[in-house]
Amino acid sequence: MPAKHHRGHIVSGHILDSDMRTIAAALRAGDTSSEALIDEAARRHDSYGAALGAYKYWDEERARTEARAVDGLLSSGYDAGALMGMPISLKDLYGVHGMPTFGGSPKELPEKWREEGPVTEALRLARGVIMGKTHTVEFAYGGVGTNSHWGAPVNPWDVENHRVTGGSSSGAGVSLCEGSALVAMGSDTGGSVRIPASVTGNVGLKVTIDRWSAEGIVPLSHTYDTPGPLTRNVTDAILAFGAIDPAHRNAEAFFQQTDGAEVGNFNFALCDEHFWEDCGPGIDEGVRQAIAELSAKGARIGSVSLPEATLARESSLRGGIFGAEGQSFIEEHYPDRMDTLDPNVAERFAAGRNITAIDYLKAIRRIAGLARVANHKLRHVDALITPTVPVAPPTVEQVADVNTYKHHLGHMTQNTHPVNLLGLCSITLPVALDGFGMPVGLQLIAGAGREERLLAVALACEKVLGTARQRLGAPLRCVD
Repeated sequence: MPAKHHRGHIVSGHILDSDMRTIAAALRAGDTSSEALIDEAARRHDSYGAALGAYKYWDEERARTEARAVDGLLSSGYDAGALMGMPISLKDLYGVHGMPTFGGSPKELPEKWREEGPVTEALRLARGVIMGKTHTVEFAYGGVGTNSHWGAPVNPWDVENHRVTGGSSSGAGVSLCEGSALVAMGSDTGGSVRIPASVTGNVGLKVTIDRWSAEGIVPLSHTYDTPGPLTRNVTDAILAFGAIDPAHRNAEAFFQQTDGAEVGNFNFALCDEHFWEDCGPGIDEGVRQAIAELSAKGARIGSVSLPEATLARESSLRGGIFGAEGQSFIEEHYPDRMDTLDPNVAERFAAGRNITAIDYLKAIRRIAGLARVANHKLRHVDALITPTVPVAPPTVEQVADVNTYKHHLGHMTQNTHPVNLLGLCSITLPVALDGFGMPVGLQLIAGAGREERLLAVALACEKVLGTARQRLGAPLRCVD
């Protein structure tokens, strides 16, 4: 791999730096314990947490109690699977018993938002240890990652500037970088898992709409919201998917089904439209270098025309779908919060308020038709390859003004937003550092409901390209 990919530092050899399959084996061999894992996760949070600001709510005492319970279960012979005893963070939209939910707003949401939905319940059944709640853009409406009430988490890849971490799951990727979580649950409506994963050097999975229930998660768009995991590598993403997905619920068995393929077993495609436009310094080059490495290992790379990506995005923005749905939720349930909304969120919700029902319904129907066409075009493609985020994450100062914020938001969501609208699934992998030394993500896109195949493709790609830590090193702010 080119030397330019190695500007970070290699992390230490602590067991917490391994993938979760390795950690799970060490747990069962008695070489470590869940309590020891949580101790190390807490130590790292103590070291980096104040500087990075990943969490809205941190509950170390509760995590230690859960870890001791897991160790007791393991010693008695009970085994809940590969996520058992692993530190997990949840976006501050997820209901968790005993933990407040703010949804990025200035005061706690009502008690009903502490109720746990199916995704949280699946993590409970897997006996993952919940460390706390990570920051979010208010009511999840924004891909940049700022919040006027609680501040913006710090991107750990830049030691000189306060760069944003992507939104709306703004603290999720940072929790992985600091080492306080191995799985960080976010939600993705227009890119809110993949954007923060990409710009913090992590893996992020966006599942097909309705594959996982969004119940128990504060909504933005009832049409497009999808829960999803951020992880440090593809192996961990596969384990998280296998533990959560109702069709599986056995993480190790699902990994065994997914492992073993090579990139030469799959059909990839590139698209000239939309996704390669206006790439920042080093991003086009970084992704194309990764594609060349995959091709050299036998990947079959064709082409597909997908103007539907641009058309769907234009229809969504013109129809104001996210804004109208989010605004309607707040006006119906929490009208008192309209006056305290983050200015960037308030302005975009206000625009949604002016959309007519006819415009909204026309947009929904138009996008549904485009989605059918796009899925048909991708039926023989295992993965469409694109850059995930075509620009470097801006500094907080660069997005302080509402107008500059909207400009950067448009660029950051350019390549992720159409995937949601077209009803596809996708995953981002870190493959390079751009001209500013910030992580570059390669996005793999597949047809609706094809997550199993997509994850197999991603794992095969990672075996060629290396994990984020192997390829990029560690974030510079997260090195002792």
